[in-house]
Amino acid sequence: MTLDLVMAGVIAFGVMMYVLLDGFDLGVGILFPLAGDEAERDRMMNSLAPIWDGNETWLVLGGAVLFGAFPKAFGMLTSAFYLPLMLMLAGLVFRGVAFEYRFKFDDPRWWNRAFFGGSLLAAACQGLVLGAYVQGVGADEQFDWLAPFPAFTAVAVVIAYALLGACWVVLKTDGPQAETMRRRGRRLLLASLACVAIVSLWTPLMSADIATRWFAWPNLAYLAPIPMATALTAWLTWRGLGRNGHDALPLAAGMGLFMLTLLGLAISLWPWIVPRSLTVFDAGAQPESQQFIAVGIALILPVILAYTAHNYWVFRGKVSADSGYH
Repeated sequence: MTLDLVMAGVIAFGVMMYVLLDGFDLGVGILFPLAGDEAERDRMMNSLAPIWDGNETWLVLGGAVLFGAFPKAFGMLTSAFYLPLMLMLAGLVFRGVAFEYRFKFDDPRWWNRAFFGGSLLAAACQGLVLGAYVQGVGADEQFDWLAPFPAFTAVAVVIAYALLGACWVVLKTDGPQAETMRRRGRRLLLASLACVAIVSLWTPLMSADIATRWFAWPNLAYLAPIPMATALTAWLTWRGLGRNGHDALPLAAGMGLFMLTLLGLAISLWPWIVPRSLTVFDAGAQPESQQFIAVGIALILPVILAYTAHNYWVFRGKVSADSGYH
């Protein structure tokens, strides 16, 4: 049981890090068409150039640990979500190609579209998978993600990633571009909060167990700090996006809002690793396999954390208008 819990914790940590770091990355791509001109788009892309590929390391880590530590769950989830996962990977490929080729052409319009389209597709597919996962995965169903709830969560994830993207641009730019993103960020924050409220009401309606977990006494009292903290982080994000707000506050508070949302989902679904089909304790691999994976994680995870922190530290600060990717 201890190994199962450790492996589940590593997967949850990897997913959280991916959502936080690649979330604003994808969000910048979603906002790409709204930039005023090519100079602003150059600046947005240059703000991501040193860190975008490292952000996706966390997706690989989470998937690899899921494959090794919970092979039954990995098989069920990849089978159920095969098409949206493949489309997500295609979107990430389009983004990567756009990064490398956009600055090599005199007319970057097609690469702008590839960067936007890949970002939008990847974010929407992640939302589809998330919604279908929360909804529940059937043993023999491959199209559970074609339903109203996953479609709504796809829209919600796109909006939320765009919010993080706006907060990132506020942090990394200045002048009219940053001020414009502050205004757009406030609108995206209101839309994101509306989506969170709808999902928070819709989810317990789909499952009596989730409704009991959140609204039965004394759970209602124990879990009350989570919506209260969500309201606080939302207010901090709103304040940070104001005209005189601190540049780093919107991104920090927005990430806090994401973390609280993920915590709420984790509380709703625990101990399911494949909701309504497999628990964490039913899906674990043999202890010897998990011990081997744990040794690898102990060696690799500190390295990933170290180079991620080093990368963000080295490339901290504003992106100048004349900086270039190549």
